[in-house]
Amino acid sequence: YIRFDGNPKRKLQWTLTLMGTVNGGLALVDTALPNRIVEEGILRGEVPELSGYEGLRREVRYGEQNSRIDILLEGADGPCYVEVKNCTMASTTHPGRADFPDSRTARGLKHLEEMTTLARNGIRAVQFYLVSRTDCTAFGLASEVDPAYAAAALVAQDAGVEFLSYRVELTPQEVRVGVRCPLSIT
Repeated sequence: YIRFDGNPKRKLQWTLTLMGTVNGGLALVDTALPNRIVEEGILRGEVPELSGYEGLRREVRYGEQNSRIDILLEGADGPCYVEVKNCTMASTTHPGRADFPDSRTARGLKHLEEMTTLARNGIRAVQFYLVSRTDCTAFGLASEVDPAYAAAALVAQDAGVEFLSYRVELTPQEVRVGVRCPLSIT
């Protein structure tokens, strides 16, 4: 499935958005959409763990490594930093589970380190994994793909970083946050 983008400044006018999976499902492969999907889900109240904030900003600079947070929620009780990861890889060892990352990710590791620092300083930090496949109902880390990222996730969890995983509801007409998924970072 592709979508047309009429922006004349773009090199290509079409974007690959959805792909069929081997199991007959759909996978969201357009990397420009997950942050927007999670943002809309938060604003519509579909992610109760992230409700109750008055403000929402995207791509805000923060941290010691000059990062940008995907979503910054602001409220009377303080901020909540939300980093979104799109999960499109089906696990090869756990049927029905999506795994992250699908390759080594220095950038993802940097984000986890920044989130760990926030949590250690008493600031709410949430790592949000969006399972972008209709044939997966759970989430896990692909430690065999990137052992450093998996180890950093355990350190982040011990420091107080919260981990959330939701599956998308995905049709050719609509993509939105769906139900919360079981999550395993061990």
